[in-house]
Amino acid sequence: MFDKLAELEERYEELAARLSHPDVIGDPQELERIAKAHAELAPTVEAYRELRRVQEELEATEAMLDEQLDAELRELAKEELQTLKARAEELRAQLRRLLLPKDPNDEKNIIVEIRAGAGGEEAALFAADLFRMYSRYAEERRWRVEMLSSHETELGGFKEVVFMIHGKGAYSRLKYESGVHRVQRIPETEASGRIHTSTATVAVLPEAEEVELEIRPDELRIDVFRSGGKGGQSVNTTDSAIRITHLPTGIVVSCQDERSQLQNREKAMRVLRARLLDMKRREREAEVAAARRSQVGTGDRSERIRTYNFPQGRVTDHRIGLTLYRLTEFLDGDLDEAIDALAAADQAEQLAHVEAGG
Repeated sequence: MFDKLAELEERYEELAARLSHPDVIGDPQELERIAKAHAELAPTVEAYRELRRVQEELEATEAMLDEQLDAELRELAKEELQTLKARAEELRAQLRRLLLPKDPNDEKNIIVEIRAGAGGEEAALFAADLFRMYSRYAEERRWRVEMLSSHETELGGFKEVVFMIHGKGAYSRLKYESGVHRVQRIPETEASGRIHTSTATVAVLPEAEEVELEIRPDELRIDVFRSGGKGGQSVNTTDSAIRITHLPTGIVVSCQDERSQLQNREKAMRVLRARLLDMKRREREAEVAAARRSQVGTGDRSERIRTYNFPQGRVTDHRIGLTLYRLTEFLDGDLDEAIDALAAADQAEQLAHVEAGG
């Protein structure tokens, strides 16, 4: 670990020197690239330097204990030694986390797909609640939400809603949301007051750049049809809705929210690219999954990951056994406590895997 840290410190110093070079200062793009790389290394280098300082103090304190000290000074030195040892261990743990491989998708925008599952209209209303929850979370972080496609129901729920969140680090924060979400509550339409259980599935996909994968025109079948609204009513009198089928994989994407056929096609292609990139990523992960199957990660979409229990006002994340009795705030977009816990659990699992030699 320390050889790697020494290399990173050397790289950090090289980047710092380049930031003041006239050629770099005169090139805004290069300046931004180097400044970003320098900033990314800063937390690791600062922790490494702090650890070195603590280790020097440890050695000095241990040397003091070898000297002839009176009882009071010896006791103070022992206390200082324990404090320094605890701090050194804390810094080593922090550095092990910082040295874990970064997910290359973490800084990307995301496409989120929410679909009503079991439970009919109540599931569709729950899908709408989840859409609002993620929209509020994005709003709090000053990220932008862009609707890509939606199928609304008569009561204001969603059979399906697909939207994009534009914001640095969106994937790093919301990648743990993929899976089956379950709600337990008394529907407004339930006369007898019985608690119903409904589900909705969430998929979080990192945005795919065009350069990341090639989609040939002959691999696509594009159908044009007339948009429909709630209850089958017409939204548009022109054939502007688009359905794109990727023939090699059978993936089908449709978009009808825009009045322009061109806009619908562009949005559908963004969703298709994201789904294809996600498929490639999952295939790569499956190749190494025999050695390690993450219990947190980005989640199997068929896995029930969370329950929202209205009678008890609680949210339970089943992957890490976390229960919060603040359902209203959670559905209002206050997700950070759960997201931080999931990220910490994922890091701990990665560390355990690395330390086991996997």
